[in-house]
Amino acid sequence: MTHLPHPREALAALAADPARRPLLVALDFDGTLAPIVDHPLDARPLPESVTAIERISSVPDVHLALVSGRGLEELAQVTGPVPEGTWLVGAHGAERGRIHEGQYLLEPFELDEAARAVQDELFAGAEDIAARHAEVLAQRKPTTVLVHTKMASPEVEAAATAEAVALGERHGLKTVVGKHIVEIAVHPAHKGDGIDALRRTTKARAVVYVGDDTTDEDALARLTDRDVGIKVGPGDTHARFRVADPVEVAVVLGELAEALGPPART
Repeated sequence: MTHLPHPREALAALAADPARRPLLVALDFDGTLAPIVDHPLDARPLPESVTAIERISSVPDVHLALVSGRGLEELAQVTGPVPEGTWLVGAHGAERGRIHEGQYLLEPFELDEAARAVQDELFAGAEDIAARHAEVLAQRKPTTVLVHTKMASPEVEAAATAEAVALGERHGLKTVVGKHIVEIAVHPAHKGDGIDALRRTTKARAVVYVGDDTTDEDALARLTDRDVGIKVGPGDTHARFRVADPVEVAVVLGELAEALGPPART
């Protein structure tokens, strides 16, 4: 694993630079704000991170975004209350929305008929893999099909992962092996496109992006020298900085909130 510096100094310099406002702070959810868990719907953000993002979102000229491979309807089930005005990017960039008066306002998104048919076939294949391997789960998302292997033994995980990758390859689709998952995409959206769109919408002059998984690399690869990209945990990355885990993410976000200055008066 390549050694990367801690982001503390870079974030302090960014927070002190008025030329990099408006600022967009974009955060992956699973493995970043919330520790990875066996069952996806059991995930919850760490309380310390919740406190920090509430403070960050209240600072003038700072925009907060949550970015996830989950569909936004599912994300709403696990995040708990989210600060007013938070931008939302779901399904790896295919879905967008915003928090308004405490509600998730989502832009409509549906796969076309041909893509839905492919997804149906993929999901049937994923369910077959899950049925033949103990503690392996299949899941359908708005634009992808997943095979979850976190609860499986190492031997079972290796076999199920290989079969899931082969399933995606047979269909000629982008297939990503992440942390105890294989995700097969039936739509070309990715987190890099979502971040680019938010940068344009918010007119952000700089972006902080924090993410832990393979799919976050699409967003981290889009960052410039004015931005701060942070990889959570081990693994090769486009990010210039690294932290260990969601606990350290919470510390970093707390320090960023403090460095950004006082919240707007209400």
